[in-house]
Amino acid sequence: MEPADAPLRGRAGAGGHDGGVTILQPTLALFDEPPVPFRERVVTDGSDRFAWLRARSRGVTATDVARLSSRRAVAAVAMDKLLGSRFSGNAYTQHGLVREPHIGRWANSVYGMQHSSALFHADGNRDHLATPDGLRERAGKLELCEIKTTVHEWRRGIPRHYLRQIWWQQYVLGAERTLVVWERHEDFVPVRADPECRWVDRDESEIHRLVVLADEVLLAMRRDK
Repeated sequence: MEPADAPLRGRAGAGGHDGGVTILQPTLALFDEPPVPFRERVVTDGSDRFAWLRARSRGVTATDVARLSSRRAVAAVAMDKLLGSRFSGNAYTQHGLVREPHIGRWANSVYGMQHSSALFHADGNRDHLATPDGLRERAGKLELCEIKTTVHEWRRGIPRHYLRQIWWQQYVLGAERTLVVWERHEDFVPVRADPECRWVDRDESEIHRLVVLADEVLLAMRRDK
């Protein structure tokens, strides 16, 4: 009997006529794959609205994630993705579309945020999608901008459904934080000369929860087709 630490005879790939054992060593990656830069993950640049809408319909976007307050919302979101939402906009959403370029120019002049209409997919998952309103890079770190209009004062802070949108965008693009800029109005007239703003940091625990729910939406979409 050979001692326990005796070398095993035989070569990898050889038959081994002397009773030796063939050992196949696993090949391991020495380093993790580097992340794909966000600019290389553009699904569509947003110039073709039909292409933008079509691409959004195939995955989960920040707008969809805003509704995912719990697992109970998964089925409703998936059904709307498959059948199309009955909501086509109202006077408030139209006001937001009109005001967004003006608010965006303020965010650009004060914070250097560059307007963006591109749809991006997450690194490693083409079904996780987001379109931030603006972005900038500082010292190698990506920061986003999200623009809102509202009739409310947000005394308790940024509404939770907007935070879900923000965290999702951060995840998809790989951003560290987001500048949320909002303009309050009364009867569609801005109440202040300049909008208000606040930074929101990335929250990994919230992002993980949203990714799980988004994957459940995708699973429900494929199951119900």
